[in-house]
Amino acid sequence: MEELSGGRGAAIYRKEDKVLRPAGPWSPAVHTLLNHLERVGFSAAPKSFGFDENGNEILSFVPGETTNFPLEGDIALSDALASAAQLLRAYHDASSSLVETADVSTMRWMLPTIEPIEVICHGDFAPYNVALNGPSVVGVFDFDTAHPGSRIWDIAYAVYTWAPFKTHSDDAFGDLQIQMQRAKLFCDAYSLGVELRLCLVEVMVNRIQALVDFMHTQANQGNQAFLENINDGHHLAYLSDIAYLKENENTIAKTLVADV
Repeated sequence: MEELSGGRGAAIYRKEDKVLRPAGPWSPAVHTLLNHLERVGFSAAPKSFGFDENGNEILSFVPGETTNFPLEGDIALSDALASAAQLLRAYHDASSSLVETADVSTMRWMLPTIEPIEVICHGDFAPYNVALNGPSVVGVFDFDTAHPGSRIWDIAYAVYTWAPFKTHSDDAFGDLQIQMQRAKLFCDAYSLGVELRLCLVEVMVNRIQALVDFMHTQANQGNQAFLENINDGHHLAYLSDIAYLKENENTIAKTLVADV
């Protein structure tokens, strides 16, 4: 078996066309989502093959190139950005019918439900969780953070990571002008309305703060991975990004709604 990178504190393995990942308490809900996506014809996500006797979930392998920050090569191109936004829109549209047919708020998810419940948020639709074919995003994986919520809640984190509005030197890409234009392109490709664009920065700030709060909660509960994140100061980068977004909120909002 081939060990894959990017696991959340535990090893992930590929065996031929299957992926074995340690299951969590939220995994049954995630597999309900994945089975629904397959039924409605959304083919860009992993397929569920249930669980093995060792406590692993079994998923299909999503083919394509993968990457991480800093954004370099195909993942940094406008085509990749636009195709990512279009894929997120298609995913949201596909997951919305699960919200309509199942009581998703009673299922156990890793992250809390966010009202209004419109879709099942991916929760971490970032460049490191998609598969590329050249400059096109063709797949999305790692649904551990999926949870019921609003479209804008999920879009906010996606725009934050794809612009990206990041201040740490390891993650930064371009200047504010470039980041704003990338954010606008994402919104355009998703077909996001003006009203939601105007509140996007505020939602981004709230979403990042929710992540920081979650990190602290998990660390306080003894989660070793999050303890290491806090000790390494990862949360400080998020707090810096929040300050950056607040400082430039009006300028970003004006750019997002220009010519819309």
